[in-house]
Amino acid sequence: MTLAGDEPRVWLITGASSGLGRALAEAVLSGGGRVVATARGSSRLAELAQGYPGQVLATRLDVTDSAEARAAVSKGLDAFGRIDVVVNNAGYGLFGALEELSDEELRREFDTNVFGALNVTRAVLPWLRRQRGGHIVQISSLEGIAPIAAGETA
Repeated sequence: MTLAGDEPRVWLITGASSGLGRALAEAVLSGGGRVVATARGSSRLAELAQGYPGQVLATRLDVTDSAEARAAVSKGLDAFGRIDVVVNNAGYGLFGALEELSDEELRREFDTNVFGALNVTRAVLPWLRRQRGGHIVQISSLEGIAPIAAGETA
C-alpha cells in the first residue's frame, strides 16, 4: 500500500466507522498506508486513530453536505499532503415496496448514496488532477443493478 519510493498511500474512506469501510481502513493501515477515516459519528473513528497513531486522521463527514466533503478533503491534505485513493463507501439500503416508501425516505437515500458520492468526488477531483493521479473507488450494492422482488432471496 505504498507509492514509488516507499511513500505510504493516503486513502480517504467514507463510512469508515463500521462494516466494509472499517474493514478496508484496517487493511490499509495494517499494510502501512495512511487513512483519512470519515463517518457521521466519530466515536468509533477515535478508536481507529488511537490504534494507529500518526496513520489516521479521523474526521466527521456527512456526505450529503458538500461543505463537509470539502472540509474533510482539506483536512486530509493538511495532515498528509496528498490523497491517493478515495473510497466512496458511505451509504445504506432502503427496503420496501416502492409505493409504500415516502418521498422523504427516497430523497434521503438518494442524497446519501448518489449525491453523497458525487459531493466527495467533486471535492477531491481538483487535487487528484493537480497530483496528476489517483484512484476513485465507488462501492455500491448489487440491488442497484439487479433488484429482487420482496420475498425473493438472492
